[in-house]
Amino acid sequence: MQLIADSGSTKVSWRAILDDGSVKSVETVGINPVFMDDAAIESILMENLVPVTGNSVEKIFFYGAGVVGGEPSAKLERCFGKVFPGSECEAVSDVLAAARALCGHKPGIACILGTGSNSCFYDGEAIELNVRAGGFILGDEASGAYLGKRLISDFIKGLLPPPIEKEFTKRYGLDYMTIVQKVYREPMPSRFLASFSPFIAEFKNHPHMANLLKSSFEEFLRRNIIHYDYKKYPVNFVGSVAYYYKDILEKAVNAAGMRMGIILKAPIDGLVEYHKNKK
Repeated sequence: MQLIADSGSTKVSWRAILDDGSVKSVETVGINPVFMDDAAIESILMENLVPVTGNSVEKIFFYGAGVVGGEPSAKLERCFGKVFPGSECEAVSDVLAAARALCGHKPGIACILGTGSNSCFYDGEAIELNVRAGGFILGDEASGAYLGKRLISDFIKGLLPPPIEKEFTKRYGLDYMTIVQKVYREPMPSRFLASFSPFIAEFKNHPHMANLLKSSFEEFLRRNIIHYDYKKYPVNFVGSVAYYYKDILEKAVNAAGMRMGIILKAPIDGLVEYHKNKK
C-alpha cells in the first residue's frame, strides 16, 4: 500500500493506494513538522490513519509547504517509521507536488496560486529551476494573500469604489487598528489576508477588482514565469486562486505571449495518478 499526503496548514488530504489499485480518501487536521513535536504528529497518524489503512503501508509520500529537507523531513520520517514500521518515507515540498500533479513524468512549468504562490521548471523527475517565492511580503504575487493585501491596502487608503467599500465595511466591520493588529501582531497574517479572496471573487467583474486581478496575474508572470522557457512549454497551475479566477488568469497568460496549460484546484488526485504510473 502507498500513502500520499497533500499537507496544508489547516488540513491534510490523504490517499491510500491499495494493492488492487483502488484508492481510499482520508482527511486529517494539518501537520506542520516545524511547529509540531513527534508525539502530536504520531497521535494524528494513529487516531486518523491507522483505522483506515492498518499498519501495512509500504511507501509514504508526504508533500507540504516548507518541507525542504533537514529536521522537518527527518521528523516526519521518524514519525511515519514508528507508526508504520518498515515503511519508506519521502517528505518533500509542495512545489514538487505541484510539478508531479501537473506534469506527471514530463518536463514543464508548474505554478502554485493558492494562499501563497510559487513556481518551477520541472524536468520530468526533479525541479530544475525555482524562482524564490519570497513570501507574502517580498513576493507571492497573485496569491490569495497578495490579493487580500491589495484589497485591504485600497480599503485603508480610501481607494475602493463606494459600493465595494460599503459592502466590505458592512460585512467585516474592520477598522484600521484591528487590521494592523491582525497583519503585524497576530500569527498567520497571510491566512487572514487570503480570507478576502472570496469577497474579491464576488466583485471580479467590477472594473476596480478586474484591474486588481489582471495586474496581479501580470506581475506574477512578469516576475516569475519570465525566467522559464515559456516559449517551449505551456504554463500549468494548481491552487484555488488559479481555479476560481481561471478566465482572468488565462487572458493574462495569453496577453503575455505564453500558453495556458492545465489548471487543477488541488494536487492530490494528480499525485495519485503520478504514483500509480510511476515505474
